[in-house]
Parts: sequence; C-alpha cells; structure tokens
Amino acid sequence: MPPALPAPRLLVLLSGAAEVAGGLGLLLPATRRWAAWGLLALLLAVFPANVYMLQIHEQLHLPAWALWARLPLQPLLMWWVWRVGR
Repeated sequence: MPPALPAPRLLVLLSGAAEVAGGLGLLLPATRRWAAWGLLALLLAVFPANVYMLQIHEQLHLPAWALWARLPLQPLLMWWVWRVGR
C-alpha cells in the first residue's frame, strides 16, 4: 500500500473483505450487478497499489517479473467481472 494513504494495514484488510464480499455477491443473481460494480471499482482502486509494489519490489523481496505479469491481469479481471455481472 502506498505510504501516502492513511492506515495502510486497515486499507489492505478492508479491500480484502470487499473482495471476498464482492465475490460472494457475484454468486447470487439478486446481488450480482451491484457486486460487479463494486468489484470493478475495487480493481480500479487497487491498481496504483500494484504499480507501487512493482516500484519497491526489491524491498519486498518479490521478483519484478511476477509484478510486471500482474499488471495486465487487472484489465482482464475487470473484463471478467463485467461479463459475469451483466
């Protein structure tokens, strides 16, 4: 989580909970559309954090290739959520 954001640990926990809730919401036809919109917003919101992780990958002891590979997955996930939510 970029250090400019307040309470980074809390934001990670909240975004994780929102991700789980959105995934569960996709399972039910009554909540599918709202869950899809929420997940699309979440995927868009966490993209800068993914870019930040790439920038500090050495401090995190993560391979840069894995973080580079993760970036194009974000639009693919967004497309998938949009398709499921229609």
